[in-house]
Amino acid sequence: MLPTDLPADILQRAARIKLAVFDVDGVLTDGRLWYAADGSELKAFHAHDGAGMKRLAAAGIEIAVITARSSHIVSVRMAELGIVHVYQGRADKLACFEHLLKALQLEPADACYTGDDVVDLPAMQRAGLSIAPANAHPYVRERALWRTRMAGGNGAAREVCDLLLAAQGKLDLPATP
Repeated sequence: MLPTDLPADILQRAARIKLAVFDVDGVLTDGRLWYAADGSELKAFHAHDGAGMKRLAAAGIEIAVITARSSHIVSVRMAELGIVHVYQGRADKLACFEHLLKALQLEPADACYTGDDVVDLPAMQRAGLSIAPANAHPYVRERALWRTRMAGGNGAAREVCDLLLAAQGKLDLPATP
């Protein structure tokens, strides 16, 4: 549930968003890295975040993920959600963000970027709306324009989705399967 006292500036910025970009580790997951005995990687994604991302897409907002790490699990989850803008192994997230804006013919003010660590800051500071999950690194939380109440991997992305939908008058649209 969104706070009822959202600042007017945040709502104005959110109303303009056409692209929502999310980091993976620490935003769509809790940031912990799990490895099985065979060396394979495990990640846990919250179903509420995925449902929110599907609702964003149904409302016409593009979604992208930009992550510095590469993981087959991320490819699988994003495919399940129908997200086509998936950038893995991108240490220079700002360059990737700029490339994405150009490809989609959008201005930085048309984009929201949600990140949790210092590697996300250059892109966050370029975006029209920067958001940090509640458990983001303190340096990042201080510099984000808005912070979620929920932690990464525990509903933070859903909060972002709900904020954008609410600001655009689309929060009450029916959910899609």
